[in-house]
Amino acid sequence: MLKYYRIIPGRQAAAARFEGEKMKKAENLRNIAIIAHVDHGKTTLVDELLRQSGTFRQNEVVEERVMDSNALERERGITILSKNTAIHYKDVKINIVDTPGHADFGGEVERILTMVDGVLLLVDAFEGCMPQTRFVLKKALALKKTPLVVVNKIDRDGARPAEVLDEVLDLFIELGADDDQLEFPVIYASAKDGYSSADPADRSGDMRPLLDAILEYIPCPESDPDGPTQVLFSSLEYDDYVGRMGTGRIERGTVKPNTPYVLCRQDGTTENVKFTKIYQFEGLKHVEVAEAQAGDIICAAGIADLNIGETVCDPEHVEALPFVKIDEPTISMNFMVNDSPFAGREGKYVTSRNLRYRLFKEVETNVSLRVEETDTTDTFKVSGRGELHLSILIENMRRENYEFQVSRPKVILKKDENGKTLEPMELAIIEVPEEYVGTVIEKLCSRKGEMENMDTRTTGMTHLEIKIPSRGLIGYRSEFLTDTNGNGIMNQLFVGYEPYKGDISTRNQGSIIAHETGTATGYGLWNTQDRGKLFIAPGAEVYEGMIVGECAKNEDIVCNVCKKKHATNTRASGSDEALKLVPPTVLSLEQSMEFLADDELLEVTPKSIRLRKMILAKDQRMKSKFGKK
Repeated sequence: MLKYYRIIPGRQAAAARFEGEKMKKAENLRNIAIIAHVDHGKTTLVDELLRQSGTFRQNEVVEERVMDSNALERERGITILSKNTAIHYKDVKINIVDTPGHADFGGEVERILTMVDGVLLLVDAFEGCMPQTRFVLKKALALKKTPLVVVNKIDRDGARPAEVLDEVLDLFIELGADDDQLEFPVIYASAKDGYSSADPADRSGDMRPLLDAILEYIPCPESDPDGPTQVLFSSLEYDDYVGRMGTGRIERGTVKPNTPYVLCRQDGTTENVKFTKIYQFEGLKHVEVAEAQAGDIICAAGIADLNIGETVCDPEHVEALPFVKIDEPTISMNFMVNDSPFAGREGKYVTSRNLRYRLFKEVETNVSLRVEETDTTDTFKVSGRGELHLSILIENMRRENYEFQVSRPKVILKKDENGKTLEPMELAIIEVPEEYVGTVIEKLCSRKGEMENMDTRTTGMTHLEIKIPSRGLIGYRSEFLTDTNGNGIMNQLFVGYEPYKGDISTRNQGSIIAHETGTATGYGLWNTQDRGKLFIAPGAEVYEGMIVGECAKNEDIVCNVCKKKHATNTRASGSDEALKLVPPTVLSLEQSMEFLADDELLEVTPKSIRLRKMILAKDQRMKSKFGKK
């Protein structure tokens, strides 16, 4: 049997949080967050805990990954927004928060950790510690949260729980965990098959060993239920009936609806407020309550302009709680009003006013996003944690019938105290078959990458760690998948700012640009396909300056894809059936963002994604280029 790391429950720091106040333990309550790398099984584990705790009826039909309620989350198989739920076990209520695993949504993880007392760190028994495992654990340890390690997917072929446990311990030590945090308990589980155990060889039973471990090792909330009310709100949601609702933890006292309180805003101002309704989490439902006690996580309605990070206090004791510092954005894009020849055809919200309203509304709930107005009224600078973070926003907006265009993603540069330019750096952690190693290293080193580590796994894969400027990875992911025939796995982790590394040549191919406005024909595309890779099929509507393909050479070319085969005395116009066309490459939203050059834009509508040049007319582009020279 493997060694079993134990921890003594309780936090001395919590007892000293409010000096001079009478702290009580809520023995019948636990608040935990589930943290892990992407696809290590967080949401599946929550599903299983909900099922086995009796949350669902015997005959109730429940979807897989029931916590991923957002359509995009279901499509992509990732958690984007944190979700709250609660189960009951042995007369103890366990509030559970399911968090995103991708570093681009790290802002969600950071603020959610303020609501809980302990974390369940999920680690895949095959993959072991991955970049986001390090990211989320670092945040949890910094906030002094009690960890419980769950080695998940022990039923997977090639599972290596012993080695993975050693990796986890090494990671704890590397991240500077204190003595209490190093003595973590370990549970082995298969969330998919619904069992857990303290012994990795035991592949039977149910989730009770995990639930027992939560009750034993995760500390119960320590607070003063009789003290003056104090609630810190960490997330927001919206209900069609009651409006904006804030989710937060009651740090002190009790909370009741229709009772006068004071709202402490982040700018230092205060405002008299009342809650119209107070909800607690029960399974997947919000249950209205007449009163909630200190230590519990609630959802409150009634404050129309409530923002994340604000505190509600007793009118006689106005004390704002400090909010966790969120990591700054590292990448930005310009969001602009669509001015293409096809503007306004497909979207419902197309004006700068619509765009401005939607972007500033997003900032209210997406704390790691920044929106700035520019010199022109129809352009907004939007900054986020990564390409995925911004692409999710773009996709959500197009599904809401917004029509707009975006520029190429750019990294956010900084200046140090000496005026030297700094740029964000990433650690690219790559698993790739041996035959593709040379190509990957060559490509990344040409983008100013530096090799940090390299070793061979027992699975035959080669593990690479390469430190590279963030801008060197923009546009590389699709190229990476092509170079490795889809067999490579790449994760990236933000590691900080370093001195600017110089110019990076990222895209080696030019664009194929439409010559005129019209409908693409089979004949026109047949004449063009030898020049490179096409993005459109016959019948597609195009306009002058629209990008219809990728040129095989490092230069832009203009082609007439609307050209028709005219009838003559020697041939018929209808003989196009004999033309053989290569199927077009249909780019996804992320691939389109990666493809963009500095002088190109991405037109986004509810129905279409089009690439285009900033300057549509060929003669104007040439003048602009000549003028710059």
